[in-house]
Amino acid sequence: MAASEQSLVTNTNIPEYEYIGINTKPFHVGSLRDEWLKRLKPKDYSYQQEDKETFEANFAEAMGIREETMAELKSVCSLDSLRCHAEDEQPDTEVVPPGSTLKTLMQRKKRQEYKASLKVPKNRHDLYADELERLIVSRTPKTERDLIPEGEVILTINVYYPAVFDKFNYIRPHMTLLMTGSHNLNELREAICCISDLQVCGEFSRTPDMAPDFICKDHFKSAFFFFEGVFYNDMRFPECQDISITTVDWAKSHNFPPFTQAKMEDTQLQDLKLKVGFPYLYCHQGDCEHLIIITDVRLVNKYDCLDKKLYPLLTHKHRVLTQKCAVCHLFIARWFTTSDQFAPSDPCLFCDKCFRMLHYDADGKKLGEFSAYPYVDRGAFN
Repeated sequence: MAASEQSLVTNTNIPEYEYIGINTKPFHVGSLRDEWLKRLKPKDYSYQQEDKETFEANFAEAMGIREETMAELKSVCSLDSLRCHAEDEQPDTEVVPPGSTLKTLMQRKKRQEYKASLKVPKNRHDLYADELERLIVSRTPKTERDLIPEGEVILTINVYYPAVFDKFNYIRPHMTLLMTGSHNLNELREAICCISDLQVCGEFSRTPDMAPDFICKDHFKSAFFFFEGVFYNDMRFPECQDISITTVDWAKSHNFPPFTQAKMEDTQLQDLKLKVGFPYLYCHQGDCEHLIIITDVRLVNKYDCLDKKLYPLLTHKHRVLTQKCAVCHLFIARWFTTSDQFAPSDPCLFCDKCFRMLHYDADGKKLGEFSAYPYVDRGAFN
């Protein structure tokens, strides 16, 4: 084996699979970026667009073909040669032509017929979700100051539902984010949407009109990420606590390999040592635990969104069905009650209108005995 090939194999900055098709071995994100920049030429990751003549010349040189062959390829592979309709006819791109033999068109036709059989109108969320990724392709900032520097690394991050969402038969990501290596972990935390952050503490059956002073995210600010044996705690505020210390002390008392700790706000993504495809942990609100999986690490290119103000960039968000009122089955639930003699079940969900009509008189006085708690629907982020 040549010395250069051996150095590539033994270089720990270059990720290789630990389990084929599942996850890599641990590597340092910033070191991987440095290895890329060391091996690539500046033109390979530059934002500058090649002019048409230069592109064709470089393509012909790379393919080892002559100028006449290149001209023939341009003619045969042009868009005009792919037209299956009259030149003056404007086709409907949503309609699959009858008798299509192309596999992709056959699959598309099958999918269209299946959706038509469901007879479910496409809602605005589906329309929005389909456009999330397309809207940001090649988007550039208005000022040079907001341009992501060339050679920056981009991470694709899947954030999964917390463990309490056990109704799903298979694991699916709640949201997918794109973040640069210069982002801090606390910026990743702020980008994660979780319904437990919006919950309101307290029982309000006697004072339903009293607005709560805070939501859980404002009051319980402690949280941590766990990557490769390191707990990254959020310590930005005086009321933040190190909620990972219990696990650290437990590991010490049971002779486990020691865990280390660091501050979330002082750690950039490019400082992390991690495995691509491996599940890591984000914990907040005491015991609300999310899986975090880094699915891709790459250099930014000219076709990415280059406006750093738009990052963390949301490219996918799963839609969750909303919980309707148990009485009218029309409006989204705003309250849930327990030990309620007026409710068909215990606990029970009510919209605000049905809740007040059933449980209070015309003067707003409480009827009967029950406990009422504000309910934030899990579809709030749709």
